[in-house]
Amino acid sequence: MKISATIITLNEERNIDRCIRSLKGVADEIIVLDSFSTDNTEKICLEHGVVFEKREWEGYSESKNYLNSLANCNYILSIDADEALDADLKQAILNLKKLNDPEIYSMNRLTNYCGKWIKHSGWYPDVKLRLFPKNGCSWEGEFVHEELVYPFNLSIQQLPGHLEHFSYYSFKGHRERADKYSTLTAMKMHKAGKKASILKPYLSGWTRFISMYIVNGGIRDGKMGFKIAKISAQSNIFKYKELRRLNQL
Repeated sequence: MKISATIITLNEERNIDRCIRSLKGVADEIIVLDSFSTDNTEKICLEHGVVFEKREWEGYSESKNYLNSLANCNYILSIDADEALDADLKQAILNLKKLNDPEIYSMNRLTNYCGKWIKHSGWYPDVKLRLFPKNGCSWEGEFVHEELVYPFNLSIQQLPGHLEHFSYYSFKGHRERADKYSTLTAMKMHKAGKKASILKPYLSGWTRFISMYIVNGGIRDGKMGFKIAKISAQSNIFKYKELRRLNQL
């Protein structure tokens, strides 16, 4: 098995070095597709000797499929710039490189939230399909939450270890990103003809908070669990308000 690691970037100077370093010794090539970053992302990538290409942003699925087309290896490891392989996951992938049978491989993502690893709140376990054959696999999803489409004859194997996710460094950053995804989700729902009543935003927000903080054990994550549930609830309210706004245009 030969592996092409693929990464999408936009102003990721805070994360990209850690991501690339975790791939060294695992990936046979590392390809970065950048949407014209204005920070030091390009400089850091080139210092590591990765393949670096710039392209206007076309959405998650289109960008990832374009990255797939650039890969020269028979397997693709799709990883985000704010992620990194831990030691156990790295070793598991190294063990796979001795095999030739085509399979889809999933990995469990563990998120670091403002310095704390989150083990509950509905954020863990967070299984992702990230290692797959280049041939026959592609990404689908017009706005957000792209999904990997693969041949039905392939089975999914779970790998040990963790894909470490350094996604949020501040509460403000969490809210901004959550609202960004809520906007994209509202656009997707609007295009699909979805509607929302005047009470839907608030009922949805309250349900989300209870689900994350109580049902999924966010209370066990302490202060961070409360903030995660609160911001997620606020963003859910925003999502359905945005859907109502789009439906009234």
